[in-house]
Order: sequence, then structure tokens, then C-alpha cells
Amino acid sequence: MKEPFFITTAIDYTNGAPHIGHAYEKILADVLARFQRQEGRDVFFLTGVDQHGQKVQQSAEKAGVSPQGYVDQVTAKFRALWEKLGVRYDGWAATTDALHKECVRANLQILWDDKVPGTDRSRWIYKKTQRGFYSVRQEQFLTDKERGADGEFGPEWQPVEEREEENFYFRLTEHPDLGFDPKQWLLDFIDRRSAEAKPFVVPEFRVAELRNAVEKLEGDLCISRPAARLQWGIPFPESFGEGFVTYVWFDALVNYYSAVADRPGVWPAALHVIGKDILVPPHAVYWPIMLHAAGIELPRGLLAHGWWLTSGSKMSKSKGNAVGPLALVEEFGADALRFFLIREMNVGQDGDFSRELFLIRYNSDLANDLGNLVNRVLNMTNRFAGGAVPAADGGAEPEAEVRALWEATARDYIPLFEQHQFHTALERLFAFIRSINGYIEKRAPWKLGKSPEAADQALLRTSLATMAEALRLACVALRPVMPGSSERINSVLGYQPSGTWREELAWGGRLTGSKVAESLVLFPRPAPAGKAP
Repeated sequence: MKEPFFITTAIDYTNGAPHIGHAYEKILADVLARFQRQEGRDVFFLTGVDQHGQKVQQSAEKAGVSPQGYVDQVTAKFRALWEKLGVRYDGWAATTDALHKECVRANLQILWDDKVPGTDRSRWIYKKTQRGFYSVRQEQFLTDKERGADGEFGPEWQPVEEREEENFYFRLTEHPDLGFDPKQWLLDFIDRRSAEAKPFVVPEFRVAELRNAVEKLEGDLCISRPAARLQWGIPFPESFGEGFVTYVWFDALVNYYSAVADRPGVWPAALHVIGKDILVPPHAVYWPIMLHAAGIELPRGLLAHGWWLTSGSKMSKSKGNAVGPLALVEEFGADALRFFLIREMNVGQDGDFSRELFLIRYNSDLANDLGNLVNRVLNMTNRFAGGAVPAADGGAEPEAEVRALWEATARDYIPLFEQHQFHTALERLFAFIRSINGYIEKRAPWKLGKSPEAADQALLRTSLATMAEALRLACVALRPVMPGSSERINSVLGYQPSGTWREELAWGGRLTGSKVAESLVLFPRPAPAGKAP
């Protein structure tokens, strides 16, 4: 029996509506979860929202509502979008949940209670006063490393203000009270995983980036904020004294564990899906050290994905160039967007997004290739076989070529999914789909149907059976990426999958005798600009 597969994603910050970047990450995780389910694993897919912090408090004040009311409104937008996109998660993490708050406070207490032998000092947590430049946007104190060449802090940190505060800090670097060097421990852990050919971060080229960041790590992590200026957060345990709430990053990073704390056997995560911009330092530096300090097993690995760019620039709400996915879903359907995002992005690299690029992929791959194939199979099966898929009756070189191409495609398909090379898997699959349309042109069933010759009628049956079986197989392969379309295609083929995914990917005669629908407009072409659909 295969081991369970627990997959998590970043929890989205509830200070604005979801955009394409949010959608891509959740779709990517959903594809991975569906693939693992089809591989026979017991999957638990967790996603959710990060609801605390200064930016949320400020946004709520600006909107004239309570912080809880504000995050509830934004959270509803995220959940509604994931439903429209077919993101089938099993667990929902929200940092305002009672269990999460309990786990954060318990985690703080564990670290606070780990005392230096013979003293009353915590090994991991200490209090100090800091004065310096504070980024309101990033909710952290800045150092000279964050200054640009002109000596100024860039727009990504603004607004910046001078501030003096007393806070609690979590040790990330070597200190006599600690008795060991967390930084060196993390470096050793990263190297050990790489030596075992199980890199902690994938794609593997990110490992060097992570090591470099750890080697340059300086200072410790501020894990509190004064309640006098930030009320919207989780209060520290009473043993710390009064007047402090938990810093949003220390709060948020606990959620992946807290959300399944009442589910024995789920933790640790097999894979955590995260954007490259928050890989280092939060998820690949702070989080592992936090878990290690609390005696909690680390996740098996982190999958860091790239950014969506438009005109060479990263999409973001602050730049005003973020694309809202909801309009695309309402115009073209969830599966069209799912396909574009997974097909276009090489996981780990950046990808380009524009409506023009989307339409090119939609029209060529979906409307011309897949949609056209579906309609040809339905139309010709109804026209020449009374609407029931015939059994293959012989065959020759064209049929052998189709089957050989499928077997080559299927042989590589699952390994490519296992290696997170979804774009290559889909490229191979759609090359196969195009070959079926080429096969139809070569066999020309419309000509065979006019012939009274028995040999031509046998070849007609064979060609119809080959077309239908090839479409069924493509439909099986597409299921993790385009679940809705896959289900609709199976429905019009009169077919209900019954075997395992690997069994269903084997060439056979599963559709023989199936009654097909008359037609299906799966991917209608968009109306020209300025014209009504």
C-alpha cells in the first residue's frame, strides 16, 4: 500500500482579492493532489488563508469594518474562486481558527520553556529593544542590506519609518544559551538531503540559492509585536507577560501543522507548494528551524514555483498589473485556465501571461485540436456507426503508428508528472491529439463510408474505433489538469472509467459498443472584439 500524501500550499494573505498568481499555485497543487489520488494514494490537500497582521488591521480600518469582518469578506472571495476553478482541497486552514491559535501559543510555550540548564533563561526566545528603520509594508525592521545603491529603501519596503520597540526574538544563529548553531544544523540538513538524492527544495537548482541564503543569515527573528500598535494577532501566552501579539510570519508558519494537529498520521507534509518569493527566508529558513526547535518533524520537501510576468514585470497588486482570474473563468471555463497555467509554466521558472497568449493556446490546443477531435469522433460515430462505437476490425500501418505513438506518450507521461514536468507531459499529449486528427485525415472515414466494399467497411469500423479509443486515452491523461472537461468527454462517449489510472492508460477496446452523444461544443471560440457572442 502506498504511503499517504499530505500536500500543502501557501496560505493567502487576506488583504486583497485573489489574482493569477494565487490561482496558479492552488491549481498546481490540485493537479499534484489529483495525480497522487489517481496513483492510489490517500491524499490530504490543505490550503487556506493568512488572516492576521498589521496590513489587515490597516485595511479593515480603512474599510470601516472590524478585522474579522474584513478577513471574512476576503476569505469568501478566495473560497469562491477555488470552487469555480475545481480546486478540490480536503482541509482549510485559517489563522483565526481556535485550534490554530491554541497551537501557536502552545508552540511559543514549548520554546519558552526550553531553558538553559541551571538558569531561568529560555534557550530559544529572548527579549530586547531595537531601534531602526521599520517597513510597514513588510512588517519588519530593515538593515543596510535592504538599501539600494542610492542608500534608500526601495518601493518594495515603503512606507518606512524610524521606530524603537521592545520585542521577543527567536534564535536563528549560534549563541551560548543555545548550545548549538541552528544555521549550521540547517546547512547540514540541506546537504544530507541532497546527498540522499532527496533535495529539500525542488527544482533542485533552488538548493544552491537556499544554501547561499542560509550562509548569509545574520541575526534572529523578531516574533512579537507590541499590542499597543497591533491588536489583530494572537496574544502571547501569559507566561511571557502582557502586551504582545505574535508576529504574522511566526503565526502563519505554524498553520501547516496546526491545521492537521487533530488528525493523527497526516503530518509531515509530503510536499509544500510555495512561490519562490517567499521560499527564502520564511519557508526554507525560519520554518525548518522553528519545527526543529519545537521537536516537530520537517516536511519532506518544498516545491518552489516561479512568477507570472506581464510585459517582463512580475504581476502584483501593488503594481496594478495583476490579472483577475475570475473573468477568464466566466468567459472560457475553469479548465481552459487550468490548462493554460499548467501547460505554459515550466514549474520553478517564470511564465508570461497575457490575454493574447491565452487565446493562442485556447484556440490552437483546446478548440482546434482537442475540441475538434471530440466533435469528429461524435459526428462520425453517429454518421457511420449508428452512434455506437464499433469494434476494431483489423488495421494496418496507420493504426500501428497511432498505437506506437500512444505507448511512447503513456510511457513518459507518469514519470513526467512525478518530476513535476507538467508542461512537457502536456506538450507530448497534445502532439498525440494532433496526430489523431492527422490520422483521421489519412483514413478519411467520410470516403470509406461511401464505399460498398467489405474491406473498406472493415477499415471504417477500425478507424472509428481507433479515433474513439485515442480520445478516451487522451481524456484519461488530461484528468488531473482538466477534470471537468475529462468528465464531460467521458459522458458524451458513454464511458465510465472503472480501473486504476495506469490501467485506464492502457490501449484497449473499452469503448466498444458505447453509445455516444450527438455533439459537444467543448471549447467555443470567443466572439471577435466588438461583436456579441
